[in-house]
Amino acid sequence: MLAEMHIQGLGVIDDATLELDTGLTVVTGETGAGKTMVVTGLHLLGGGRADASKVRNDVSRALVEGRFEAVQDTPAGTVAAEAGAEPDDDGSLIALRTVNSDGRSRSHLGGRSVPNAVLSDLSEQLLAVHGQNDQLRLLRGGEQRAVLDRFAGEPVLAVLRDYQRVRGEWIDAAREWKERTERSRELAREADLLRHGLAEIEAAAPEPGEDRELVDEARRLADADQLRDTATGAHTAVNGSPDGDPDVPGALGLVGEARRKLATAEDPALRDLEPRLEEAAAVLSDVGAELGAYLDGLDADPSRLEHVLARQADLKQLTKKYAADVDGVLDWAAQARDRLSRMDTSEEALAALAARRDELAERLSGLAASLSEQRRAAAGRLATAVTAELEGLAMAQARVEVGVQPKEAERETEAALHVDGRALHAGPDGTDEVELRLAAHSGAPSLPIHKGASGGELSRVMLGLEVVLAGADTVPTLVFDEVDAGVGGRAAVEIGRRLARLARTHQVVVVTHLPQVAAYADRHWVVDKASQGGVTRSDVRMVTDERRVAELARMLAGLESTETGRAHAEELLATAAAHKQDDNGPAKSGKKPAKRSRTRQTAGPRS
Repeated sequence: MLAEMHIQGLGVIDDATLELDTGLTVVTGETGAGKTMVVTGLHLLGGGRADASKVRNDVSRALVEGRFEAVQDTPAGTVAAEAGAEPDDDGSLIALRTVNSDGRSRSHLGGRSVPNAVLSDLSEQLLAVHGQNDQLRLLRGGEQRAVLDRFAGEPVLAVLRDYQRVRGEWIDAAREWKERTERSRELAREADLLRHGLAEIEAAAPEPGEDRELVDEARRLADADQLRDTATGAHTAVNGSPDGDPDVPGALGLVGEARRKLATAEDPALRDLEPRLEEAAAVLSDVGAELGAYLDGLDADPSRLEHVLARQADLKQLTKKYAADVDGVLDWAAQARDRLSRMDTSEEALAALAARRDELAERLSGLAASLSEQRRAAAGRLATAVTAELEGLAMAQARVEVGVQPKEAERETEAALHVDGRALHAGPDGTDEVELRLAAHSGAPSLPIHKGASGGELSRVMLGLEVVLAGADTVPTLVFDEVDAGVGGRAAVEIGRRLARLARTHQVVVVTHLPQVAAYADRHWVVDKASQGGVTRSDVRMVTDERRVAELARMLAGLESTETGRAHAEELLATAAAHKQDDNGPAKSGKKPAKRSRTRQTAGPRS
């Protein structure tokens, strides 16, 4: 779970730390105080897009740091280990994201610099953020299908993975058959050109790197006399005169004479130098032998030079047509052979391709039918669960339906798949169209949710859906960003009660403007905004007891000091405590504070 989050230089927040715990945590504050910066910080910790406009004007960078506990031996721990991240001394994992004022950002995990994608992979295992943007996305058909698949879980996702794999193979086979059939003449001409080029290359039979070797050999042959003079002079300098002239002893002879003199010296310091001269003599002997071999192999045959030049001319004809050098020519030949292997337009080859295409289509049709069946079964369960949630959100007569219908193919395209005798559009996610519909009250027609719900009803439908989906989420921490917008009264109380129930199995963080929701919190944080010297800053503080009553009174009446507002706030807290006792057993007197991170000691409520 997320045990602590530190924010610095983000939006109106100068420097603040939130200590989190299990259960339900709410974040409240005046409009514009910076509540949403908490969610923005979570998005950044999750590898989200960095936005330079979120960095405070008076700082060079924004920083968000999160400390996660209990991640070892979990999928999140595997992500961290693969990135080389090291846990803290207490086993927690520290994630850090900085955003510079120029928009550049850096990510760190467990003390290691990592790509932003690593934080994204980590957050998929640890955090699920639900906000008003998610509500808007859920109005689109593709998102509604994704929601249904997420609710259905592995039974649908496993079939979907198989469907997507087979669909890719089917499309490839169908395209290749179509290309070979419709472009048979064009392909035949291309095949003739490829075969001609391969014949020309095979006749020349070039070897890898042969052009470079010929350049070196031609240079040696053309400069044979000069090279011989150079090698002969070096050989004489090392070995001495070939005819044994004592006046030209060579380096080996001189070293030998020096060894003899040192070997007979009485001073041990001189005798100790003799072994080093022995090593020098060995090296000179090897060099002299190699120079002799070089001279023996030096070819000054004009006919050989003529042959090398002719071979270079032959290879140059290939490099003019096919590539810049011989290695490139050989690569072209390999690609040409591969291309030819896929250009067989014979009846046998086309029949084999057609059979492969049809076999894949049959497999794909079966998977599409199975996927639709699984979705229809899950759709009924999802509709029942969301309808039950709406009953407690002051929409007792409302009914949600989740329709799963086959999408007809508009025409015979490469994506048209025959399933149970019907031509359906085989998209990347199946052959189904999924639509969420709402009957707002008894006798009302069932309409798509964006048409059948008012603003407040839409918020409640979406929240009910989010609560149901969150119950199916395996991530430990769920974040809700003002998904209760447009709701009030009794429905707001029920929203708080449901979030509290959800907090029995998840860590839940809620940014809200509703006192009815805030009353159910196990921890209550307030974002305060203040201006000093023309600079606006926001701070985050935890409120308890009387301060919490005062904050709820402010949310209710706009004035925290009125007796009526405080009485109403106390009544809300009492109602919430009674509901939580009914739902959760005896009310707890308090929660143990989350252990503070050694990486940050600036946290804590500020007054």
